[in-house]
Amino acid sequence: MNNANPGNNNRSEFRIVALPGDGVGPEVYAAAVAVLDVLGPRFGLSFELDEQLIGGAALDATGDPLPAATIDACRKADAILLGAVGGPKWDPNPPQLRPEKGLLRIRAEFGLYCNLRPVVTHPALHAFSPLRPEKLQNVDLMIVRELTGGIYFGDKYREGDRATDVCTYSRDEITRVTRKACNIALQRDQRVTQVDKANVLETSRLWREVSTQVVADEFPEIKLEHQLVDSCAMHLLTRPASFDVVLTENLFGDILSDEASMLCGSMGLLPSASLAEGTFGLYEPVHGSAPDIAGKGIANPYAMLLSLALLLRHSLQQFDAADALEHAIFQCWEDGILTCDLVKNGRSTIEVTAEVCTRLNRSSTSATGTAR
Repeated sequence: MNNANPGNNNRSEFRIVALPGDGVGPEVYAAAVAVLDVLGPRFGLSFELDEQLIGGAALDATGDPLPAATIDACRKADAILLGAVGGPKWDPNPPQLRPEKGLLRIRAEFGLYCNLRPVVTHPALHAFSPLRPEKLQNVDLMIVRELTGGIYFGDKYREGDRATDVCTYSRDEITRVTRKACNIALQRDQRVTQVDKANVLETSRLWREVSTQVVADEFPEIKLEHQLVDSCAMHLLTRPASFDVVLTENLFGDILSDEASMLCGSMGLLPSASLAEGTFGLYEPVHGSAPDIAGKGIANPYAMLLSLALLLRHSLQQFDAADALEHAIFQCWEDGILTCDLVKNGRSTIEVTAEVCTRLNRSSTSATGTAR
């Protein structure tokens, strides 16, 4: 899905803040660096990578999961590329000193309110999904998750044996993410499914009211339907191809997007983008830090590389480079180049990355630009 705004398409030099993070984050980030080193010469682009700290790595080095230096660097960048955050090492920490706090803070700091999680099944991977192959035909959906509001950002407190988490949404928060979802849907099948729990939650009733009004006033060509989250969870498994754009709030989007990842066979295949207004965004694989396999060289790099393709498309507007990277990845899938989360005796992270780079190099024509 291409961004209609030409924006940065005429530029050739870009600054990306890199946050390798924790667990397998540095390993899959290294894969992205290798790919950028190929894409630069091929498309005449230059990528300046500014590596900074976040999460557990930042806590260990500075005592802060999101240091001021990281925030300052991000303010000067075109986009952020994140590996992963968190791990059991920091589980005993108090809430304000957990790695995940750095991720929540960076979303709030830069207004990264819109999370995109594309889910596209590929015939070469149907066998790895728990669903039957016939259920996976023509699955191409985009989950649009509101990312800076709701229960994750609400007040939290505990009194004795009682705990409270407050979920709050405003009309403006719902309006802006609904607009984003509708603009995405205009470039697809023009269908939006807004997911909530309006039968019991007042915030969900506001979501229905506002999203209905935005579509009626601004996007009359969009077909909008409302669906309860429990029903949506069921239909993602029974008729996933019926969805186009799924719009939902923070908590529900978190859960549904992880469920939807199983349509593709592995969370190691799913990218994500977290967007602010304009073109700035943060890009990261869905799979998290995977501490059980960190350091073993077997992490699946495809989610990171597909996240890089989203970065190229949405923040840098380098559509040809994004298309070339996705095509190289799909070729690898068709050729059976897979990691051990999918196949026994699968390829290593480095081997998979090398295969993607090989396919990118086969059609390389330019001779300038590097990632550094």
